[in-house]
Order: sequence, then structure tokens, then C-alpha cells
Amino acid sequence: MKIIPFLKRHKDRWWALPLVLPVIFLPILSFASTYTHLNGGIIALYYMPLAFLLSTLLFFGFAALPGILLALFLRYYPDTSVFETIAVICHFIVPLIISWGGYRVFAPRRNMVAYGDIRLMSQRIFWQVLCPSTLFLVLFQFAVYLGIYESRQSLAGLNPLSIHTLINYQGLLVGGLTGVPLSYLLIRVIRHPRYLKRLASQIRAQIDKKVTVAEFILWGAALASLLCLLLFPMSDNSSIFSTNYTLSLLMPLMLWGSMRFGYKLISIVWTPVLMVAIHYFYRYIPLGQGYDVQLAITSSSYLVFSFVVIYMAMLATRQREITRHASRLAFLDPMVHMPNLRALSRSLAKSPWSALCMLRVPELEVLGRNYGVLLRIQYKQKLAEWLNGSLQQNECVYQLSGHDLAIRLNTESHAARIEALDEHIKQFRFIWDGMPLQPQVGISYCCVRSPVNHLYLLLGELSIIADLSLSTNHPESLQQRGAANLQRSLKDKVAMMNRLQRALDHNEFQLVAQRVQGIRGDHYHEILLRMQNENGALIAPDKFLPVAQEFGLSSRVDLWVLERTLQFMAEHRDRLRGKRFAINLSPSTLCRSHFPVEVHRLLKKYSIEAWQLIFEITECSGFGSADLLNQIVKQLQKMGCRIAIDDFGTGYASYARLKSVDADILKIDGSFIRNIADNSLDYQIVASICHLARMKKMLVVAEFVESEAIRSAVDSLGIDYLQGYLIGKPEALETLLHSQASPIDA
Repeated sequence: MKIIPFLKRHKDRWWALPLVLPVIFLPILSFASTYTHLNGGIIALYYMPLAFLLSTLLFFGFAALPGILLALFLRYYPDTSVFETIAVICHFIVPLIISWGGYRVFAPRRNMVAYGDIRLMSQRIFWQVLCPSTLFLVLFQFAVYLGIYESRQSLAGLNPLSIHTLINYQGLLVGGLTGVPLSYLLIRVIRHPRYLKRLASQIRAQIDKKVTVAEFILWGAALASLLCLLLFPMSDNSSIFSTNYTLSLLMPLMLWGSMRFGYKLISIVWTPVLMVAIHYFYRYIPLGQGYDVQLAITSSSYLVFSFVVIYMAMLATRQREITRHASRLAFLDPMVHMPNLRALSRSLAKSPWSALCMLRVPELEVLGRNYGVLLRIQYKQKLAEWLNGSLQQNECVYQLSGHDLAIRLNTESHAARIEALDEHIKQFRFIWDGMPLQPQVGISYCCVRSPVNHLYLLLGELSIIADLSLSTNHPESLQQRGAANLQRSLKDKVAMMNRLQRALDHNEFQLVAQRVQGIRGDHYHEILLRMQNENGALIAPDKFLPVAQEFGLSSRVDLWVLERTLQFMAEHRDRLRGKRFAINLSPSTLCRSHFPVEVHRLLKKYSIEAWQLIFEITECSGFGSADLLNQIVKQLQKMGCRIAIDDFGTGYASYARLKSVDADILKIDGSFIRNIADNSLDYQIVASICHLARMKKMLVVAEFVESEAIRSAVDSLGIDYLQGYLIGKPEALETLLHSQASPIDA
């Protein structure tokens, strides 16, 4: 029992397989070679020993030399003298060593790769076919010329450049072209018998997926039929199909197989077919006038057909591999190396019912900004790896854009399984530079039926529910939270976004102005925006501005308003002399570092003075970046523009944050002004805001002044500007042309 493990460990030693294989197979492969008589001499139509010995050397290296020497000695010594036997051994060894050494030098890293790789074909054709065959034939002719091979004088021929030599050379070439891969396969199977199982799987993988059993049977039957016709003995009544014409018909048939079945199968089939066709050449090449030329042409056909069939099989196999690789990449995210949205769509299509689950990790956005995008990538990879252990065989985690992931689950007990997944996720810890991180994960899910035609809308709905899950700290079901309302809301948002885009492209907005009256007699106008719908009716800004902010269109809208306002002022410069206009800016516009440059460009383009512009900014998220905000505000003020803080007292606005911003005007939110005459608390709040503004040397504007009582209360507090329906309603810009410019306005 200990002998078998010992042989397995030492099978590549020089005294094991490298010694045994050449001794056993050299006589067999010599018998498989094909010889014939031509013009009183012997020629080789197919020669295998050189190919087999080269494969042995390629496989075992220098360890194969003792076996090769012994096999050659046993093969030739019984029939020749000692001197001629040594000459024969040298005749084989020199081409083998040179070809093996050259191939190892020029293909060092991939010299042991199995046959079928088209990238190595040129190296293998030269070093394993052309080089050994040419050296072998040249040395043979030289040895015969010197009289070394007395017993093999008939193999050389009188003229080295005769048809006799040409056929021998073609026999060596076709033997190397098909014999080396066949010998490689034979040695590999003997060395590792389990390779047969792997070979079968490789053959199945290389066959085109569209090939049917019927097509394979039809191809095999056609090949067997042509081979039978080719080997049918010729007679006076034989048809053209019993000649070498049938050999030419093998070419398109084998090309069909090459394109459909791949290299592995075709190389295994073609080499035995070729050996049989060459061995029985006399069945389809009749003796007669021009026999030598006919034999040379047929021998060249063996070589050309073999090269074309092998090359096309490699090419077709390589092309299918590239196509499959590209197909796999199409379903794989290149950055995270996880299945992507396209893979999710395909997986949903394969299952009649599925439970679709979304994981949202919004804290990844902040962590990614602080620690880099690599943290986000590794977090998703580690979380997916953590979850895959709890998933069934056909379930998977999918990569979504941003900080989201998706999971496709089977519908059996999916609610309980999602609860278990939630607990499993809460136990996950991500270590980054030795620091454990545990961002909160929102989970939403729903059941879907194939086909899922609106996957993108569905993911949008799940995203909203996942945000809800972050607040409840519990998985949320889309069906229980009202999918119809969410879908309708999403569709309305998308429709409004498309409407916004069209309005920007075709100038379908309308500007209106509302008067802001100063207690000292001066005034200015606030520019307000309206959008027209399909029927021409005006849409209020609270309907479309939040959508513009959500879809990243706020900056374009603000720039459109600014440019159209300046254009209106420039076109009616004479009638609007000294007029001032206030323009609202969204936080996304205010946080653009190039915004002051754009304002300067537009002022210069329309020749408008900077003091005629007042920019109203809401504190909102823009105040979160105090340094950037202060820098932009100072640049605008340095140009001559004035800055007003809008809606002070609500939202993100606070007394503490106001300390860091040096604005010119403070607009008190209308929610405090509306009830100032009846609510003493609102009155005291407004009074404190006015006191703060005076300390900051800021002018104060009161919004929503809609009655005389409110006006009296505001006047008692010494507020500088009033705005509301009592002062003036929003009107189209053109109405300003009918009023004369006030000298105080300037």
C-alpha cells in the first residue's frame, strides 16, 4: 500500500515516468507514422516520434533526457551499428534541445499552458513545428550526404530540393502541428488520470451554448460519412467522392465544427481523422502519371487543413471566451466587484416571485468624505460577505449606486428572514484603521412578481421607505406603507423635473416683482418666480422649487432668474433708472465657489451696477459650511451687492449662527409677523430680533404685512422695510415700466 503514494510523489523523477513513457510509446508512435515508396525511395507522410519526444522534453525538462536516450537506443540499435545508432540519437537530441530551449526562453512564464491559447500560437508554431522539423530534415540530409546513414539512404533522395524532400518536410510539419498537442494530452492523462474529468468540463465550456444535440449528431454523421467515402477502395466504377475531392470536403465540415465546438473537442477529433486519412492515402490517390505531384499536393493539403482547422478553432474559442467575459463584466460593478443592477434585474426575471430588500447606509456618505471612497467600497464588500453566509444558494447581495445595497430573497418566510437579517446586520462591525464603525442601516422590502418592468421606480420607493426605517430602527414593508401613494408621488416628482427641464430649455418661466417699502420713502422690489404648466396656468414656486433642489436644478434656475432680471434692467434702463431688485438664492447656488465670478460676468455683460442687486439667502444647509459662505458673501459685498438673510427665525436660522455672517439686511419670517398684533410672545421675539439686527448694524424687513394693525405694530418696533399684500401684491415685471423711477430709489 505504500508503493502507490511513493510513486505519486516521485512520478516526475528521471527514473519514473520520464524514463518509462518514451520506452513504451516511441515504438507505438513510430508504427502510427505513415511511410510510402516514391521513385525507388521511402518518404514519410506523417511522422510522430519527433513530436512525442519533444512533448516529453517540454513536460519533464532535462529529466526526460535519460528516457529519450534509452528509447532511441532500444529503437534503432537492433537494426543498425553502434556508430549509426549514436548518430541517430544525436540527430534527434540536437533539434529537441534547441527547440525546447528556444521555447523556454521566448515563452518562459506560460510554457506549460495547455494547448488552445491563441496568444502562444506563434511561439509554438515556430519552436515546436518549424524549428524541430527544419533542423531534423537538414541534419538528416547532411548525415546521408556524409554517408553516416547507410541503412537510410533511401529516405533522403538524391536531390535535397526534390519532391521527395518536400513531402518529407511536410510530413514532419503536419506531425509536429498535430502530434505535439496529442502527445501533450496523452502524457498529461497518464500523469494525472483525473484530468479526463477536467478535460470533459473544458470541452463542455468551449462548445457554443446554442449548439443542440441534433446539430452535434448531424455533424458527427456527416464527418463519418465523408471519412467512409474517402476510405472506400477505388475502382473503375468509383465516383468523384472516392477521390481526394472528398478530402477537400472535410475542410468546410471541420471549420463548421471549429466555429461551433471549440478547440478542445476539434483537436481531439481532427488528429485521429487526419492520421486515418493519411494512413489510407492509397484508397483515394491512384497510382499513375503525376503520382508524385499528386502526393505532394495532398501532403500539403494535410498541413494547410490542419493549420486552418486548429487556428479557426482557437479563434472561435477565444472569441467566445471574450464574449462570456464581457457578459460577466456587464453584470459586475467594476469598482466594488459585486453584482450590479443589471444582474439584479436578470435575477428577478428568472424567479416567478422574489422578495426585494434594500439596505440604505446614509452615514457612508459622510464617512466617505472624511476617509475616502475606499472606505465605502470595503464597507460594502465586507457587509456583503457578512450577509452571504445567511443567504440561500440562489440569493445574492447587489451593488447599487451611492450608499445603497439590494438583496434578492426567496419569498418563503421572507418577513421572518428579513427580521433575522436585520439582527444579523446589527451585529456587524466594520474595522477601519483599527477603529470599529457601525453605521445605522435602514431596511425596506417588498414582494415582486416577474417580470419587474419598473425596477428603477420600485427602487426609488424602497429608498424612501428605507429612510423611514432609519427613524424606526426596524425593517419596513413597502406594501404596508402605501406603495400606490409613493409611486404616484415619485411619478409627480419626475414629471415636475421634466417640466422644469423643459422650462429652462424653452424659457417658460415668468418673473414677477413684489414691492418692499422703506419707512424712509425708499423702496425696492423682490423678484419672484412662476412657472407655466401645459395649459399656460402659473405654478407656485413651492410646487417646483423643492423638486429643483432635489434633482440638482436649483443653480440653473437661480442663474436663469439672475440673467433675465439683468436683461430686463438693461433693456429698460431709461425707465428703470436707479431701481433695485432682490433675488433669492438657493443654498446649492450660494455654495458654488464660482458664483461671484458668474455674477461679475453678468453685471459686466449687461452694464448693471452691483449696488442695484440684493441677494436674499436662506440660512439652511448653506450655513453648515461657514468658511465657504463667508468667503462668497464677502466677495459679493466687495463687488457692491447687498446680502439679505431671508426667513430668519425658522428652519436652520439661529442667533448663534448669525454671529458668523456679516449681512446687510435681515428679513424676519412672516410666521412671526402674521400674529404680532395679537400675540405678545411673537411681538417680543420680533423685538429681540430687531435689537440683534441693530447691534449688527443690519436693516430689518418685515414680511407678511397684510393689515394696518400689523403695520402699526411693526412701525412701533422701528423696522426699516415692510413687505406684504398691504404694501403691494406680486405683479409682472412689465407693470414696473408704467411707474416713474423715484429719486429716493437711487
